[in-house]
Amino acid sequence: MIIDGNETEKMAMMEFHKGNRAEGQRLQEEFASAFREEYKDKDHCSCQKACRYHGNCKECVAIHRAHQEHVPNCMRDMINQKIRCLSALTEHTIANEIEAPKEILRKR
Repeated sequence: MIIDGNETEKMAMMEFHKGNRAEGQRLQEEFASAFREEYKDKDHCSCQKACRYHGNCKECVAIHRAHQEHVPNCMRDMINQKIRCLSALTEHTIANEIEAPKEILRKR
């Protein structure tokens, strides 16, 4: 099962945006049900960092909401995609002004 960019969940959001709440909720529950079944005994956490809260989304998100310093690793790709669209407005020149902290996992 693919979580990030899941087609069923994308269809659910399309229905919500059209105002078709009942169909959106039906599709969303279809996704959630498939997720519960697929990951009841498997690791669903995409974070590559060794962390005490790995796979415990509820506590992980609560911790990040509490300290408000950064977002969970699993949400970074999604947020970066949104930022990339905004960055295109300035020909991505912001990249020249940013240096990631050393503990950030980078693609090599």
